[in-house]
Amino acid sequence: MLGQVLVQLVVIVTLLVLVSTALFVGRGRLRETRGAWRSRVRAITPITIVLASALLLNSVARQAVPEFSWLIDWNLTAPIYDLEGEFIIWLQAQATPTVTAYFSFIYIYGYIFLLVFPVIAYFALSETRPLRELLTAYTLNYTLGLVLYIVVIAYGPRNMMPDLVDALLYDTYPQYQHLTRQVNRNTNVFPSLHTSLAATVSILAYRTREYYPGWNLVAAVLGISVAISTMYLGIHWVIDVIAGIVLAYVSVELAHVLVGRWSVSEWMDGRVPSLRRR
Repeated sequence: MLGQVLVQLVVIVTLLVLVSTALFVGRGRLRETRGAWRSRVRAITPITIVLASALLLNSVARQAVPEFSWLIDWNLTAPIYDLEGEFIIWLQAQATPTVTAYFSFIYIYGYIFLLVFPVIAYFALSETRPLRELLTAYTLNYTLGLVLYIVVIAYGPRNMMPDLVDALLYDTYPQYQHLTRQVNRNTNVFPSLHTSLAATVSILAYRTREYYPGWNLVAAVLGISVAISTMYLGIHWVIDVIAGIVLAYVSVELAHVLVGRWSVSEWMDGRVPSLRRR
């Protein structure tokens, strides 16, 4: 079943990426990219390696995160509920089959598309800084998010109130459990990484709107939809979403500073003559 879900995910996201590439990137930039892809790959290789390492660390560390979290024993589930109340219950009371289908699609397919497409769109730019900032911000999101997951124990609404909050995604589309259980842990909901990564893309889309004005609008709609979907589906609290937005802003700002002040590829160009561009 997992294989079938993954194939479906790849097919749908690929179609969305192809359509968006045609609409927002265009033939001119794609033609340019064909002649310049080597230098662009070289420019982003260092941060790509760092990001891959962060993702590998996350996949390994998340298996042990609950054990470390319980050693610290900082459980914020009750304080979050006391502060937030029954907003998620109210939100789910507005549910309809159409709305549930939309937010389920957004949570699975829209989210992955939102992360993948800007990598392609920014790779098609002659200036590599937007892409390097994007990949750096992704790395910071995963790294800082992992630290917060270790420190904070928090159960989501559907785990905290199983009789009052429906697991709408799994009740409607049970096959997605095979996909989400590979990365999700019940105690890791603060902050919402779905929200933080989606917000990261939306912020950077706004900052690079002179390149892709149409994508800026699409990214804003998708970013907001992803944030709402995490609450509507009973996975995250409002506080998790707010924390995710804060994490996104911090990651984007740090990425801007780091990419502007320190570049492995530029350092290598300056210090190692044999690696300079010919």
